[in-house]
Formats: sequence, structure tokens, C-alpha cells
Amino acid sequence: MNRSLWKRYGYGWVTLGFFLVSLVGHWLFGWFAYVDEQQQFGAPVEVSGYTVQMLRDTLENWQSEFLQLLWQIGGLAFLLYVGSPQSKEGDDRLEAKIDAILAAVDPKSADALLDEIDREYAGRHTDPRWMRMARGGRQRG
Repeated sequence: MNRSLWKRYGYGWVTLGFFLVSLVGHWLFGWFAYVDEQQQFGAPVEVSGYTVQMLRDTLENWQSEFLQLLWQIGGLAFLLYVGSPQSKEGDDRLEAKIDAILAAVDPKSADALLDEIDREYAGRHTDPRWMRMARGGRQRG
């Protein structure tokens, strides 16, 4: 696969673009508000004062929204990737139920069909209950 870096990570690039546009917009409109506020109070417009104020506002926004969202999405994706018990529980249970239904509906060819499916999907049968039952010759329990 020789897809370009732009195509492979297109969603990431679009997300980065939205992030940069929103960050630049935040700082640009923050500048206008800062200048207006300084003029109302007769205070000098200083880049250092503006920078401190905008850094504070930006970090406050990130703390309340970006970090929360990053944890919700990034943490969930990480936990699914490492295979936490919470992420595997539903899949194993669902697979066991489907295997049991297949065994009940067509007991004569269920083993052959499950073996074929397991071979096709690199033998990723992860349900220990079903494997014990299959080794013991029992299809339902």
C-alpha cells in the first residue's frame, strides 16, 4: 500500500486543521477583546500582558474540554487496544452465544463450520468456555 501520508492520516489532518483554525481564531479575537478592554480602562496595550492572559485562557479551556475529551476517547481506545476486561467482556459473551445457537440449530455441521471460521480468522477463538466444551464434545451446557 503506497497511499500518501495525507490519505492515510486524512482524519488526523482535518482534525489538526480544525484545531489550528480554532486556536488562531481564539488568539486573534482574544487580541481584539484585549485591546478593547485596555483602551476602555486607559491602560497600555502590551503583548506580554496579552500573552499571559491568552495562555491562561487557552490552558483553562484545554483543561476543561480538551483533556476531558482526550481521556474519554484516547483512554477508551487505549483500554480497548490493551484488552481490558471491560472491553473484552461483551465480545466473548456474544461469540459464545452465537456458537451455542449454531450448535443448537445445526449440531452435525457446527464443529466443521466453526473450525472453518476459526481458520479463516487465524484461529482467534478467545472464549475459554466454548473451547472447553468443544474439547469435551459437549456443544451446549
